[in-house]
Amino acid sequence: MGEHIPATASSQRVEPGSVNLAPFPWPATAQNQSVDAGAVAATIVGSVNDAVAARNFAALASLFLADGFWRDHVAVSWDVRTAKGPAAIEAFLAAECHLARVEIDASSDFRKPQLTGFAPAGDVKGIGFFINVATRHGAGRGIVRLVEKEGEWKIWTFFTTLEELAGFEEPRGPRRPKGVEHGGKPGRLNWLERREIASEFLDSEPAVLIIGAGQGGLTAHARLKMLNVSALIIDSNSAVGDNWRKRYDQLVLHDPVWYDHLPYVPFPDTWPVFTPKDKLAEWFASYAQTLELNVWMQTEIASSAWDDDKKEWTVTVQRGWGDKSETRTLHPKHIIQATGASGEKDLPDIPGIDGFKGDVLCHSSDFPGAEDYGPNKARTVGSTKKAIVVGACNSSHDICQDYYEHGYDVTMVQRSSTCVVTSEAALKFLVGSLYSEGNGLPIEDSDLAVWSWPSEVMKSLQIDLTKLQVEHDAEMLAGLTAAGFKVDTGPNGGGLFIKYLQRGGGYYIDVGTSQLIIDGKIRVKQGQDVVEVLPRGLRFADGSELEADEIVFATGYANMRTRARSILGDALADRIGDVWGWDAEGEMRGIWRRSGHPGFWFHGGNLAMCRYWSRVLALQIKASLEGLS
Repeated sequence: MGEHIPATASSQRVEPGSVNLAPFPWPATAQNQSVDAGAVAATIVGSVNDAVAARNFAALASLFLADGFWRDHVAVSWDVRTAKGPAAIEAFLAAECHLARVEIDASSDFRKPQLTGFAPAGDVKGIGFFINVATRHGAGRGIVRLVEKEGEWKIWTFFTTLEELAGFEEPRGPRRPKGVEHGGKPGRLNWLERREIASEFLDSEPAVLIIGAGQGGLTAHARLKMLNVSALIIDSNSAVGDNWRKRYDQLVLHDPVWYDHLPYVPFPDTWPVFTPKDKLAEWFASYAQTLELNVWMQTEIASSAWDDDKKEWTVTVQRGWGDKSETRTLHPKHIIQATGASGEKDLPDIPGIDGFKGDVLCHSSDFPGAEDYGPNKARTVGSTKKAIVVGACNSSHDICQDYYEHGYDVTMVQRSSTCVVTSEAALKFLVGSLYSEGNGLPIEDSDLAVWSWPSEVMKSLQIDLTKLQVEHDAEMLAGLTAAGFKVDTGPNGGGLFIKYLQRGGGYYIDVGTSQLIIDGKIRVKQGQDVVEVLPRGLRFADGSELEADEIVFATGYANMRTRARSILGDALADRIGDVWGWDAEGEMRGIWRRSGHPGFWFHGGNLAMCRYWSRVLALQIKASLEGLS
């Protein structure tokens, strides 16, 4: 289904060991443009249900195109899978099929069967519609896309995802808890007393231990709580939100607020379009309190061991608050590492790094923010301070802009190439109509629409969108090129989103720094590796040198597996594979699904990913705890 790509051009580089799937060619458009979409959908769904009832998976697979797809997120099986072609689909279903029945969801204009365009560019029309899914274990939803082939309607993509487990429906709306027991009950505890017992685990143990109180940890705990799974978040920081609060001063989310809502508690409609990092930190703290999540801050793992016979962990944690501390031993069945979508910071080991005599040399994650060295201050100290930022993606751009605004002479070192998208183009094309202000779509429908695409088709879709984005950003991209900054469009031209999925970085959403580069206010050193750190600067592979008072390495992070090794040790890390990037089916490796080590899971990504995938993860864990998987 794909080919392994060697580390050649930066634009084509993917996570080591992952598969760079080729884009899927768009099918032919429907010949009959006046088709009764509802009738065609009903016929297909009827045939699907007949085949499922008879467990005739060959008949079911025959409804698909020769290169059609079934993508499933824990509805058909307890895994995240994509099967391509009738033979693979039949084998997938025959191995494990929880599906009982599907029905057309015509509850809104967006969901009902309709003739619709599939490709952002060009005329590729077929029938698309949402479905409700009933399985042996619960209920879910999905999306079906049909195309016309030689006068016959066939399934092109079929997506199913589980959303709730029978008997463990989320306590929302009519199922919400009462909150009080009325009547005479001597000795009963009030809400605060009950919360203290629950959050301190004074008479119980968490079934799931979550490492990290960022968006990954919070969303995982929120989803598990709704499934009545006892969970505890631990984090070494002092307060919830510190993983954002402690980052560089000018950090602001580059995604719009309507794309970033968290489960159960959306941002209010007064929230700014782009969220400052300290505001997000405060929201995280309030989110944890509002949903009554159990969080122990200033807590680190001292030791951990997995018992293969008992199928549980023994974890000793060291916890502190104020001048107090305690050691607790816990026995969770599962551990979720939610420390971000990356591993340990990647600070290059360059000759001379320990001999730097300037004021600051650090990784971008430790950048303290630029001091004020504007014209007046420069005259006082005798000269303008010089800064070099090694790297050319989001963090580097933000830090370079911070330096510029504080009066520094700043140079960005771009060693390869970067995918650059203006904020306007990202809003228009990459987030688009699915996530926009006032489009009337429930965010759950938008998420379903995005993740229903098989990755091969998603790449084709993103290639078309990237072409529109490049056309929109042509003037800026030309200006960057003229300034010596090298731009790219990611693997196969799939742009920012594909680069994120396949590589985890290598891009910048422009919020102002690009113009500073074009205007020469931030200089660029392009195409040269750093070979030596000098006492007052850097030497490059071409022999050139740059002076610097401050050096920041915005060089990214290693694989999530490295963080697992540092927290939980070699015994665990040696049993799991690398995380991120596509497998041969186009599903993400190691994250949001079984990691390779029993009872251990990875969770991370941006806020939108954490919103969607936290449910998929939580359902797998709940199924395991209930003996269903």
